[in-house]
Amino acid sequence: MTQHMQRELEKLKKMILELAAVAEEGVQQAVESLERLDVELAQQVIRNDDQIDQMEVDLEEECLKILALHQPVAIDLRFIVSVLKINNDLERICDLAANVAERTLGVAAEGRVPVPFDVAYMGGKVQSMLKGALDALVNRDIAAARQICRMDDEVDAIHKDNYRLVKEQIRHFPERIDSLIQYTSVSRHLERIADLATNIAEDVIYMIEGEIVRHTWG
Repeated sequence: MTQHMQRELEKLKKMILELAAVAEEGVQQAVESLERLDVELAQQVIRNDDQIDQMEVDLEEECLKILALHQPVAIDLRFIVSVLKINNDLERICDLAANVAERTLGVAAEGRVPVPFDVAYMGGKVQSMLKGALDALVNRDIAAARQICRMDDEVDAIHKDNYRLVKEQIRHFPERIDSLIQYTSVSRHLERIADLATNIAEDVIYMIEGEIVRHTWG
C-alpha cells in the first residue's frame, strides 16, 4: 500500500468515527428528550439532521474517490465497502433519532400522559447495541460484533411487548389515544435503530473476515 493511500484510509476512518459519534449522541439525546419531554433538546436533534446529511455525502464521495484513484484490493477494499454501508446506516440512525425527537414534540403538544412502557429501558438497550457495534468497529473486535447481532432478538421482543402495553393504555384512556399512539412510533423507531446497529456489526464481521453473515442469525 502506498503512503498516499494509507493517509486516505486514515482520513476515511476518522470521518466514519466522527459520524458515528454524532449518531450515538443523537440517539442518546432523542431518548432523553422524550423521557424529560424536553422540547428544546428534541428540536436540537432535529436541527442537526442537515449537518449529518452533509457528513454522509462527504464520506461517500471520499470512498468513491479512493476506489477510483487507488483501486484497492483484499482487506482495504473490504474496509471501504464496509465504510460505505456503515455510512448509510449511520445516516439512517440519525434520521430515526430525529423521528423520535419529533414524537417528543408530538407528546408535548398533546399533553403529558402515563407513559405506556419503559422508554429508558428500551432506549438503553438500543444505545448499548449501537455503542457495542461502534466499539467493535473501532477495535476490530469480531467477538463483540457477533454479540451485538445476537442482542437484536431482545429488542424485537421488547418492541412486541410495547405494542401490547400501548393497546392496554388506549383501552384504559381512550381520550389520550393521540398521545399514546406517538409511543408506538417511538418503539418502532428504536427497534429500527437496533436493526441498523446489527447491520453495522455484520459489516464489521465482513470487514475483518470477509464473511457475509446477513440472514444467519436466529
